[in-house]
Amino acid sequence: MATVALVSRPASVLPKISSSCSSAIQYASSVSTVQQRKLHHALIPKGKGGRSSSSGIAATVFGATGFLGRYVVNRLGRIGSQIIIPHRCDQYDIMYLRPMGDLGQLIFMEWDARDKDSIKRALEHSNVVINLVGREWETRNYRFEDVYVTIPQQIARAAREAGITKFIHMSHLNADITSPSKYLRNKAVGETAVRDEFPDAVIMKPSEMFGREDKFFNHYANMRWFGNAIPLIALGKKTVKQPVHVGDVAKAIINAVRDPDANGKTYALVGPNRYLLHDLVEYIYAVAHRPFMPYPLPRPLYHLASRFFSMSPFEPWITPDKVDRVRKPRFWNNFSLLWGLYQQ
Repeated sequence: MATVALVSRPASVLPKISSSCSSAIQYASSVSTVQQRKLHHALIPKGKGGRSSSSGIAATVFGATGFLGRYVVNRLGRIGSQIIIPHRCDQYDIMYLRPMGDLGQLIFMEWDARDKDSIKRALEHSNVVINLVGREWETRNYRFEDVYVTIPQQIARAAREAGITKFIHMSHLNADITSPSKYLRNKAVGETAVRDEFPDAVIMKPSEMFGREDKFFNHYANMRWFGNAIPLIALGKKTVKQPVHVGDVAKAIINAVRDPDANGKTYALVGPNRYLLHDLVEYIYAVAHRPFMPYPLPRPLYHLASRFFSMSPFEPWITPDKVDRVRKPRFWNNFSLLWGLYQQ
């Protein structure tokens, strides 16, 4: 059985809180019918299944330029899919995506998240839509309500009106309308908005994702630039994390695309083991060969410091909302890594 694990350190060095989880799948209560679309000859599956074959998948990936997006695009390209990548950045910022698909299989197009016609153009020739749009902080132009509620709702509506039968929406494991974090509250509202527009949507709820370019491990690793002492709320011994590798989340998304029984379901994506945040940060500094000297910092002081960093005109290192988001996450005992899809 395939699992996801953090395996760079022996278990005796990085203690686990829990080593096993049970699988769980939440079913959507409503099902809607969509109009049938004519199948283009270019979407007929053919070949041996590699990058130069055709899987029959034409996917529009919103948010493909982000951390998770590059892994999803790579896996789609690896099985011979046609991928439409709407983007708002400069063309030179997306050149790293071009080698991920066969010649002519990656189609880049500029889009405006507030323009409904732009969204429709991005998915009018697709049979799969994947929404990975997200960001860690708010700006004047895009608040969390825009990023996690309004934009996903518009994409889901456009996908339903276009007759698309597979829509995948990315949420968060701890999304909760009662959360002190505005980020997590809007994630929860966004799930409801997507379900209302597209009842058969597949909702993915990953825990903290780690990988080469993540904002989880790298966030704590970069604390060394502020000195040897590492500030952690309650020394990180009251915060439990169950991280999952970004590559396995991408694999779960691709398997959900290819599984017709996944429609209308909600999946929790987590790693197999739980760790204290203190132990994870200690592990990071052990790998970096840096001294680890944590000290307890009260949450009000952490909030005060984060307000200072949030005033940066560029990407802030930390914000008050992120402090609320990561300080003491609520964990689900009955959830594990998308076992059914991951084993395929």
